[in-house]
Amino acid sequence: MKETGKIYFASDFHLGLNTGTAPLEREKKVVRWLKSVAGDAKEIYLLGDIFDFWWEYRLVVPRGYTRFLGTVSEITDSGVPVHFFTGNHDMWVRDYFSSECGMIIHTSPLTTVFDGKNFHLAHGEGLGTKEKAYKILLAIFRNKTLRAMYSSLHPSIGVGIGHMWSLSSRLGKGLELQFFGEEKEDLLRYAKTILTKENIDFFIFGHRHLAMKYVLKETSEVVFLGDWIKHGSYAEWDGSVLNFKMFD
Repeated sequence: MKETGKIYFASDFHLGLNTGTAPLEREKKVVRWLKSVAGDAKEIYLLGDIFDFWWEYRLVVPRGYTRFLGTVSEITDSGVPVHFFTGNHDMWVRDYFSSECGMIIHTSPLTTVFDGKNFHLAHGEGLGTKEKAYKILLAIFRNKTLRAMYSSLHPSIGVGIGHMWSLSSRLGKGLELQFFGEEKEDLLRYAKTILTKENIDFFIFGHRHLAMKYVLKETSEVVFLGDWIKHGSYAEWDGSVLNFKMFD
């Protein structure tokens, strides 16, 4: 890993989703962004829902995404770590991303330190939620036995079902998302809980598709990374300041 450089954060590319920008154009835009930041990047963090649906069989991986995966592999080969956080759309990974593309896989939130500042990173699905139905759904998605049963389906069936499920989501239907305020936002509720246990300077989340910063208290800031379905938002840590930016 480089001794110096910037640290980049992005999420919710939803590669493959046929909503907003065309899937191929979105992938090409993500690749342009990756290549534009790779030169001065110390690390790159991809915080979930990078793919709109990803189900990795033991000997089969989904068709497509060669531009993205090839670019990531070039970046990791150059010595720049790329971290991949599983999201609610692409939690079903095995070892392909790590063994073939060199990515570091995270399946749970991560607290780490950059330049003396504490960062708490997560995709965000289910964190802070009070919805029992959503908790049950996530438990089903994460159940090892059920995952093994689903993997017994032929890839054309399993991946097909996954894409149909994805298109039935709010994103697939093109519904707009809005900020509900501090008391009603699950991830802000979650961040407050974390702050009772440890000091965090910056929380960085995906999942909500809101491109915004929120000052939770004087010494703690929350960044919602937005998405790349219509825009191209990301965050950049330059060693002293966390900047929120838009690509193109």
